[in-house]
Amino acid sequence: MVTRTSIGALGMAGLLAASGVIALSGTADAASTLGSAAAGKGRYFGTAVAANHLGEAPYVSTLDTEFNSATPENEMKWDAVERTRNSFTFGAADQIVSHAQSKGMKVRGHTLVWHSQLPSWVGTLGTADLRTAMNNHITKVMQHYKGKIHSWDVVNEAFQDGSSGARRSSPFQDKLGNGFIEEAFRTARAADPAAKLCYNDYNTDGVNAKSNAVYNMVRDFKARGVPIDCVGFQSHFNSASPVPGDYQANLQRFADLGVDVQITELDIEGSGTAQAGSYSNVVKACLAVSRCTGITVWGVTDKYSWRASGTPLLFDGNYNKKPAYTAVLTALGGSSPGGGGGTAACTVSYSKQEEWSDRFNGKVTVTAGGSAIGDWTTTVTVTSPQKISATWNGTPTWDSSGNVMTMKPNGNGSLAAGASTSFGFTVMKNGNNAAPVLGSCTAS
Repeated sequence: MVTRTSIGALGMAGLLAASGVIALSGTADAASTLGSAAAGKGRYFGTAVAANHLGEAPYVSTLDTEFNSATPENEMKWDAVERTRNSFTFGAADQIVSHAQSKGMKVRGHTLVWHSQLPSWVGTLGTADLRTAMNNHITKVMQHYKGKIHSWDVVNEAFQDGSSGARRSSPFQDKLGNGFIEEAFRTARAADPAAKLCYNDYNTDGVNAKSNAVYNMVRDFKARGVPIDCVGFQSHFNSASPVPGDYQANLQRFADLGVDVQITELDIEGSGTAQAGSYSNVVKACLAVSRCTGITVWGVTDKYSWRASGTPLLFDGNYNKKPAYTAVLTALGGSSPGGGGGTAACTVSYSKQEEWSDRFNGKVTVTAGGSAIGDWTTTVTVTSPQKISATWNGTPTWDSSGNVMTMKPNGNGSLAAGASTSFGFTVMKNGNNAAPVLGSCTAS
């Protein structure tokens, strides 16, 4: 589980670091975004969303374009919605839900009962009071969002790490005993009978003592008619804790109990082909399990990740698509970089060039895919109050805001298969050091 973490904005050098971005041509025969490709496989592909980033244009653009499911990162946790007993504040969570619904996204609810990010008053309650408070919290939150949430993480991280398979110490476990999980699920079913009810945990991705304990609980719940519909696997990986070899088999054994499985908080530290390969393996495992209904990555961009130093997400700090993005899209059956097979396609990449105190130069390289192209177009978006003051080697047009530049070739736009051309521009900072964001490259 991700705790509340304040990740500061990257410094100017990080924001403007040279990096590549792959943008796919919009072909009619293959999906070109994560959400649309996943939908073609009967799944969702979502991300964790922070309300305080919804005012950042590149963040929102990437969210809206690529994902078809949203999970509030912290805004639905107990300390966010019920800091004072029986006094509920839903503003930040409502902002995320409303935005997601306006874009046709599913919403996952996260999370109702968890030992962490609890307001202090919860731990001071006696047994009877705690039971009342837990059930009241579940009921009030779920009823507020009734009909708007596809799946709820009802109980989160109730088992210890290690080899014991024991329950984790928490106010709920210590005062209400093992039965608190069942009670939470029964309360949740009564509050919103249509929502999927999930148990969610980490370090349960392979067969081990902890996942066995969760498995035994789910098997018992199904046998006794306790309402549980899904199990969430957080899937936080790095070199010390890689994707286990039995990942798919573990997902399948839970699905065989008659529950859906969901990958709920995916992030994989690393870079390049190694990271891309691990992401691809996770997606392929989900697709191989018919009851794996969707994947959520834990954040839109590396710069806001709770593991930012490990660069664990699909978009870098400048919102450029990383090799891991391409690997995921390809695994989902979407358009692959560079086209091929006679399909006109191109990719674009950005690099920072010269920089001064008040401005910097950027360079965009346009590369044809596996077939020759006769023309190309792409967009460059700067963040207000920045303005592009000069361009070269292309013909620009502008939207009404003056912040989105559409660039076309200056003359002949023909490129042989795999060949490249480039254009440049100067950005006046006006106090904002953010790197520009590239849109899709469209070829004909």
